Amino acid sequence: MHRLRLLGLLLVLPVLLTARPFMVVVYNVENLFDADGLAMFEDYQPARYSKAHVLTKLQNITRTLALFEKGRGPDIILLNEIEVDLTDGVALPDYEGILRRYSRQNITDMLGAGFTPEIGDLPAEALLLKAMHDAGLKGYTVVRPENVKSPDSKGALAQRCVVFTRFPVKHSRVYPTLDARPIHEVLVEVDGAPLYLFNNHWKSGASNPETETARVANARTLRDRLDEILRVDPNADIIIGGDLNSQYNQKQRYPRLKETGINDVLGSQGNELAVRGATRDLYNLWFELPPAERGSDVFRGEWGTLMHLIISRGLYDYRGVQYVDNSFGVAKVRDLNMDDKGLPIRWSFAGPAGSGFSDHFPIYAKFTTVRDNRADRYLSLRNASVETAPSTYSVDFAKVDLAKVALDPTQLPAGVSLRDGSQTGKIFRVVGPVGKGRRLTVGVGGDYYDVWSFDKDLRDRLRKEHKAGQTIRFHGELGQYRGRWQFIIRDASWVK
Repeated sequence: MHRLRLLGLLLVLPVLLTARPFMVVVYNVENLFDADGLAMFEDYQPARYSKAHVLTKLQNITRTLALFEKGRGPDIILLNEIEVDLTDGVALPDYEGILRRYSRQNITDMLGAGFTPEIGDLPAEALLLKAMHDAGLKGYTVVRPENVKSPDSKGALAQRCVVFTRFPVKHSRVYPTLDARPIHEVLVEVDGAPLYLFNNHWKSGASNPETETARVANARTLRDRLDEILRVDPNADIIIGGDLNSQYNQKQRYPRLKETGINDVLGSQGNELAVRGATRDLYNLWFELPPAERGSDVFRGEWGTLMHLIISRGLYDYRGVQYVDNSFGVAKVRDLNMDDKGLPIRWSFAGPAGSGFSDHFPIYAKFTTVRDNRADRYLSLRNASVETAPSTYSVDFAKVDLAKVALDPTQLPAGVSLRDGSQTGKIFRVVGPVGKGRRLTVGVGGDYYDVWSFDKDLRDRLRKEHKAGQTIRFHGELGQYRGRWQFIIRDASWVK
């Protein structure tokens, strides 16, 4: 009897001691709106945003998430810019019930021939859950926060943060904050270990001193809640993610900001060993990468780090959940969500079904569970980071291999047009006559396109040197601005 009991314990013990590795992904999907035709943003109303556009966005988000865990998808996803559904009832949707109800239809049919008013009533996150389920990314609980805002905030909330998780959810709470989406707290249990998730989308305008006031308030909302948790357990396992609309080195990058939300109030910092001390309890995972590789978005030719994963000291100890050292990264894949210039392929409305992914690359990190139950022992680090001098990295467009990636606009496949949306963001070898008028334009295939550069000196020089009717030659990135088609010259080296 004792031998049988001992054998049973030996069989069970390895299972109990097995670590549970998992992935966390943070992804701003650039406005995933539903298919009901009702939207606060004009761009997502029926004149520009159709059911085919919804399907393209869903499929491309799903393709991106399928990059992880061999197509299975990450176990935790913190999503930003999911539409606040204008047709929502009072109760939360029954997401599992929605999957059962449409189990005999796939998302393509639901947004195509099989579309019904009931499908139009489904919120964006339910459509995404279905698209992911169809593609084999299954087993998620959708945790959607209440649509609440601070009484001092201006305007209505058009977007929300949403969490997808495969782990049991213990509670979900929201904290209204000034002029931004409410901060969403989700407590999950990872093999018995509590893990706090905080999904954020702070006020926009990273370099603007006026909007930094709101981000300071956003950070204070979050910091106050973190302090409550850490007073009870200084080594609580906490992951902070989302679009903070702040650079990881906000205070150094914009010295005119007297106080920053992310660095001064929240306390995000880059000395990895300092989290073991009593005062610097948060570490920003951007410091895991070399400075030149820190970037998930681009604004005016400079890399930005608006998306964040920030972790607490508890994720370095040997109790509960532990960060996997040096596992942080940016999910960018050429021929998927990254273009020939190395930039995010952002969403485009052009064409009958739209195209593109998001103006942000997703970021990710790996974690695991540990069984030592030692909050007094810390993970041994390889190349522990320290805070570096302020750095700003511009995209080096001169390094683009134009001979390899540039296309000839006169040699497109049959049925493909420069203006059907499929070519947006691609680089072309442009040769054509300069058009009449004050704007610098070029004729290609019978249509005229604006010629633009963010370099004002280059713009002025090109305008001065090229008169109407003369031939102009350059490499340009095809795009649209306020409904006008244009070729963007990203670097002076792109002009022949």
